[in-house]
Parts: sequence; structure tokens; C-alpha cells
Amino acid sequence: MNDDRMTGRADGHGRVYQALGDLHIVEHHHTAPAWSGPDSVRRPAVGHTPRILRDRIELMDRLRTAVEPGQGDRVYVLHGLGGTGKTAVAHALFEHVHAQRERIGLWVNASDATTLRAGMLAVAADRGAADTELAAARSGLRAGADLVWDRLDRSDRPWLLVLDNADDPTVLAEGGWLRTSPRGIVLVTTRQAATRWWPGAELCQVGVLPREDAAAVLRDLAPESGSAEDAAQVADRLGRLPLALTLAGSFLAHQVLDPWTLADYDRSLTTGEGLAALDGATGLADRDGRHLLHTTWQLSLDALAAQGLPDAGILLRLLACWGADPLPLRLLADADLGPDLPRHRVDPALRGLLDHSLTELDHSGVRALRTHALVLDSVARNTPAAQRDTLTAVAAARLDALVPQVARTGPHDPQLALLAPHFLALLRRAELPEVLAGATASATRLADALFATGEYLMARDLAGGAADIAVERLGAEHPAVLGARYRQAAALFRLGDYAASERIHRDVLTARRRLLGEDHPDTLTALFGLCFPLLHAGRRPEGLDLLRQTAARRAEILGAGNQDTLQARAYLLEYLPMDALRAELAADDLPRTCIRELGADHDITWTARHNHTWALWAVGRHPEADPLAAALLADYEREKGPSHPITVNARMLYARTRFDTGNRDQAIELMEAVVAGRLATVGAEHPATARSREVLAEFRAGRRGWP
Repeated sequence: MNDDRMTGRADGHGRVYQALGDLHIVEHHHTAPAWSGPDSVRRPAVGHTPRILRDRIELMDRLRTAVEPGQGDRVYVLHGLGGTGKTAVAHALFEHVHAQRERIGLWVNASDATTLRAGMLAVAADRGAADTELAAARSGLRAGADLVWDRLDRSDRPWLLVLDNADDPTVLAEGGWLRTSPRGIVLVTTRQAATRWWPGAELCQVGVLPREDAAAVLRDLAPESGSAEDAAQVADRLGRLPLALTLAGSFLAHQVLDPWTLADYDRSLTTGEGLAALDGATGLADRDGRHLLHTTWQLSLDALAAQGLPDAGILLRLLACWGADPLPLRLLADADLGPDLPRHRVDPALRGLLDHSLTELDHSGVRALRTHALVLDSVARNTPAAQRDTLTAVAAARLDALVPQVARTGPHDPQLALLAPHFLALLRRAELPEVLAGATASATRLADALFATGEYLMARDLAGGAADIAVERLGAEHPAVLGARYRQAAALFRLGDYAASERIHRDVLTARRRLLGEDHPDTLTALFGLCFPLLHAGRRPEGLDLLRQTAARRAEILGAGNQDTLQARAYLLEYLPMDALRAELAADDLPRTCIRELGADHDITWTARHNHTWALWAVGRHPEADPLAAALLADYEREKGPSHPITVNARMLYARTRFDTGNRDQAIELMEAVVAGRLATVGAEHPATARSREVLAEFRAGRRGWP
């Protein structure tokens, strides 16, 4: 019915276009940033790097040649075991490019889909993408990868793009993020060496260090700790793995009151109890019966404990409950982190971990920590079960404290997006059912908040990922799992995947009917959610019937003034046939009812205003609709900004009311702005843009432009 809220559908090329309007869940919020990625992709998101890059001369020569002027259209893949220093090599090349000033360097963390998407959209922003384009890519209105690579292809300067920590190549493949361009060189770091993942790329292996170079790493960090032979002996015991060498060297460098020598460190490796083979997380074979990586961080923790900082071990084990992505420092700020780590001891413990390079301050522009994934995995594997349960509960509570209780709580917080990968990491670590259930519910609440700001892709991935992890322990019909599935289905609808949305909504509805009964509010919410994929997938009568049922049952059970009842009624205005729409308009002024019951600034009130104004126009009550459309547009421009998709929708509605009240010139001017807005937001090929152009042409020809 309402083309001003263009529905998602596939075009002739198989692309799926998402609905533009206030369908199903409203987006009315205060103005948000266009994207919530890292503050800068011009700085590598890494911590300390080696002062001297050992045994990488041939590789670095090869890579420096690859970024000489005029080079482009190539992908280079640095592959190797975890902890071999692939990121250090990439960082060295990045710094070389920066020093040469011929190319710009762009750095993106590709460890998971959420972080990769945010980083790549930051690349698009750096290369000149408009806020409207970025907002459309965030919300799924246009393909994010297409936007990024369009901007990279049109870059005014050649570039080097580093995709760091791409250990799951499917993350790059599924989004179409890895491409080539004549304007630049792509460098990937990964543990995956299989050529099927990197067709057409040049593969470069990064292995463990030769004995002499491995010893030099230790002596670079702790030059006064012993001879070259002592360093070589320790390096052999550490498998010559750069990460383990770095941790060991940092340990030796920070022993002040009772400094250790390399020989002392070697004896500790020889006599330590319970040190089996290197953690499986590194991918190294069992060499000499010692947990080499475990040894390095455990010795550092022992030293910190001897210096009066036993809390450093507890803090590191807490960090291991979260992920390797940048961890906002506010998770640790001004809070008791369990009975064994009160707030006044957190800062000294953190300083100890930083001194020993067990964690690092992230320099990407957000106050955050970054801890190597191998260290986190090793620490988590060696945390006693009883302590792990306590720590995961604390980690879950800290994440929960940073998530809004209600999605609509004011301006969007860009740091919310940083929490998503840590929820998924926590869910993988947690074992207690109550912790899993609580963390899943919190993750769903975060997905709600992201969804409300138009982050539909991120909301889908977070809610779906949380449900996939939790279902193994809690079961498919646990309330927390069903809640996550509902949000996943809602995000899928907004992304135009109606079949998947319907399937999941039906599963949730079936389970809630059996568990809670037909009239439970959660069951009615599931029924409400199912309406929309049906309404937009060619099954309008079935969807409309369910929406009417929802509105009637909510009014009967919850009351006529309940917000859920008013929500269903507001959406009915968009889908009712004309005769029923006239009757509904005659029966009640729904926006006035919503203002009385919910307040003028409530999301549902805004939905009611928008749909009520459209309904008045649709039934021919143009003089009534025109001032309402003008007020609606002014409010959206103030709250959302002039280029937000919902504002563009309201502008198109106002253009219609202007035309039908005899103000043709202003209507044409408004429609020209609509076309420009949709070109900037969703591109020339989107059905909404095409329809806007059609309406503009009809206005210019003096025709009404009916939906």
C-alpha cells in the first residue's frame, strides 16, 4: 500500500533490498553517528611491536617491492602458526608505506564479521563515503562491501589495506570483502594457508624464528639477562615462537628487586611442574613436554604475585572470559570485579599486566585493551573450573551493566558495538546455565539497542550467534534462546530475508504457544513478529489477519491503552484495505490516544503519527494530511537529520500532500530532494530510488503519483 516505505524484494540480479520504512519496529531515536567503527584506520590497531624485526629480511624485501609506486591489483597473504609474528610483519610494511608517503595505509581487524564490517566501513569513510551512504550500509540498505570497494577504486591516492587476524576466511568470503583494485595492495594475515581460501593471492609463510634470531629477540628485550648461548637455550625451550619469546623477554626486563637471568628462566622451564606441550591454540606440535606459552605468562604472574600483585592473575583470567577484540576500559572502571578483586586493586593489577606485555592498550582511538588471542585461550584453558564459573559470572555482569535496559535511551553510543564480540566470546567460555541464560538475555538486549539505531546486520549476527551458542546448553525452547531468535528474525525481516524471518518467527511462536499459552504477552509478541514477513512476501491476507488478531487479543488481555496494543493498531493503519482504513480513521485519532497514554516522544507515538498521516492522504483527506506531514517532516529532520531514510520517507509523504493540495512546484522540489537523498543513501539501482524518480516524473507531468 505505502510505497513511501518501500519493501524489501530481490531485483533482477538477485540482490535483496531491505525495507526503508518504519516497518515492524520503529527507529525513532536521537541523531546517531553514521557508523560506529574504529576512530581511525590510519593507525594499526596493534600494541607493542618489536624494535627490530628479526629474520624477516627476505620477506620484507618482497613486500616492499609489492608496494612500490605503480603496483596494485594484488593480494598478499601472510600465513603461519599463531604467535609467529604475522601482525608484526604487516605493521612493519605499514610503517614503511607511511614513511614513503606514496601510499596511504589502512588497517582493519578481520577477526570476526562484526569487527571486519565496522573497520571496512571506516575505510569507506576515510575514502570519502558520505554519512548517508555509511548509514545505509550499516542498516543493510546497500551492500557494505560494494560501497567500500567503490570508494577504494575511486581513491585519490594509492593505498595499502591490511586485513589483520583473518583466521576465519569465511568471514571475508561471505561478505565479499576481499577483492582487488588497481589503486592498491591488500595484505592479509591469517593462520589458514589452504590455497582454496585465497585464489589468485600470493602466499607468504611466516614461521618460527631461526635459533640465532630467536635468541636475539630475548636479548633485544632483556639485554642484561645473560649470554647469547643462554638466550638460545631459552629460545629453544620456547619453540622459538615470537609471542612466547616476547612474553619471556618482557618478564625478564621487569625484574627489578630480584632480577632473573636467562639461566634462571631456563631452570624454571626445566623444573616447572605441570608444564606439558604448548597449547593447542598455537597449532605447534608437542615438542618437549612443556606448555611453553602457559609457562611464559604463568612465570610473569608468579613474579607479579611476588611483587605484591597477586590480583594480576585474577584480572588476566577475567580478561580471558572476553575476546581478543578491543575491550572498552569502562568494563573495568570503578567496579568491584568479584570478591577477589575489589576496585581499589584493579588499577595496580592492570599496570602489572601492561608492564609484562600480557595485555596492551589499544591505540585505535577508543580507550580499550587488546590481549592476544593465544594468551586468552591459554589462560582460559588453564583456569580452574571453580574459578572460571565465578569469573564468567563477573564478566557477564560487567557486560550487562553497559547495555541499556531499554533500547531507546538517548543518543547512540558508538562503543556499544564494541561489546558484541565480547558477548559471543563470553558465551563460548561460560558453563553455568544461569550465566549462559543471563548473558544470552543481555546479548539480546544489546542486539535490540543496535537494531534500534539501524545496525540490522550487527543485530542479526549478535542475536543469531548468541542463540546458536546458548542452544547447545540451554535447549532450543529456553526463554533466553527464544528471545534471541525473535530479535534475529526481526533483523532478518529488515534485511529482506523474508523466508528465514518467517521460519524463525514460526518456530518461536510454536514454542511459546506450547510453553506459555495462546494469551501470554510473549506469545502475542511472537504472533506480531510473524505478521511482517507474511505481509511483505506476497501473503498479505494471512499477514493482515494475524495483525488484526494481535491487535484484538492485546486489547482484550492487556487493555486498550497498553503500548503493545497501540503498537499493533499503529501498524494496522499501514496495511488495512481502504474501506477498513476509512472506518479506523473515523473511529479514533490514534496519535492523540498514543500521546495521552505514552507521551509525545514515545516510539509508538511517532509510528502512529506517520501512519495516521499517510492514511489520511491515502483516503483522500489531503487538507488534513498536509499540515501533519509538514510537522512530521520537521520533527524527523530535527531528531534524525535531513538524510536519514525515515526522514526521506516523510519528505516523500509531504511532497504527495503538497501536490494534492495544489502546491505542485513545492511538491516537485521536495521530490527532487527525495531522489537525491535516495541516490546518496541506497544508490541508483535500488527500487526505492526508481520509484521516487517515477513519482517525480509524474509530478512534473501533472499526474498524482499514486502508490
